[in-house]
Amino acid sequence: MLFKGKTIFITGASRGIGKAIALRFAREGANIVVAAKSTTEDPKLGGTIYSAAKEIEEAGGKSLAVKCDIRDELQIQEAVDKAVETFGGIDVLINNASAISLTPTEKTEPKRFDLMHDINVRGTFFMSRACIPHLKKSTNAHILTLSPPLNMTMKWFKDHLAYTLTKYNMTMIAQGLAEELRPFGIASNALWPRTTIATAAVQNLLGGDALINMSRTPEIVADAAFSIISKPAKTCTGHAFIDEIVLMEDGETDLEKYSVVPGSKLFQDLFL
Repeated sequence: MLFKGKTIFITGASRGIGKAIALRFAREGANIVVAAKSTTEDPKLGGTIYSAAKEIEEAGGKSLAVKCDIRDELQIQEAVDKAVETFGGIDVLINNASAISLTPTEKTEPKRFDLMHDINVRGTFFMSRACIPHLKKSTNAHILTLSPPLNMTMKWFKDHLAYTLTKYNMTMIAQGLAEELRPFGIASNALWPRTTIATAAVQNLLGGDALINMSRTPEIVADAAFSIISKPAKTCTGHAFIDEIVLMEDGETDLEKYSVVPGSKLFQDLFL
């Protein structure tokens, strides 16, 4: 068990892709820090840091549920300090927390613009910053950020400029950190799904049941994340990965198992 006793810090891990990644590493005996805001369940979203922590323990991992709003640098530092105090260090950071609003400029309110930038950009930057001193002490440290490959084709800007700015900023942070942290043997990569993923955001904000049925389950992203983070940090860094390509390069031939409705037409995700 490659990750037994290793500590994986995941933002936004109370549900969706973040929780799926947490459970994948939990099955390997890892320590999982569930850092998110949800302490009471929203019926539309489901899950809290406590319910996710319980599932992690049941899957074979150790868990630490930490209420953390990554817009607040003090909460970030407190969460990191608590993780180190509990588990002795941090080996992997997964920047999963993100806010989305697919609105054109005229319909993007300042509070929504600020929310996306505060979570997606500022939160990713300062969470990474807080973890770096501890990642430097790990033998195979990774940062993985859930954001897309950079593509300057204007169609990705014209319909949802504010959101695109934030997701591309996340990738620039990931790739910038790869170079900055290369001398310390810390890997930094981005990961993005080829298709839409069956999450509460897709269900409630993007396309309802129809889009869910054209999506893959979060487990495909979790398996891809596991593959990336299993690789040597010194050589696997600076990439913007696509989930299915990672798995196919590992020899995985059965991607159908990840479809919500096997055999259905899949809906390609944004930015690809």
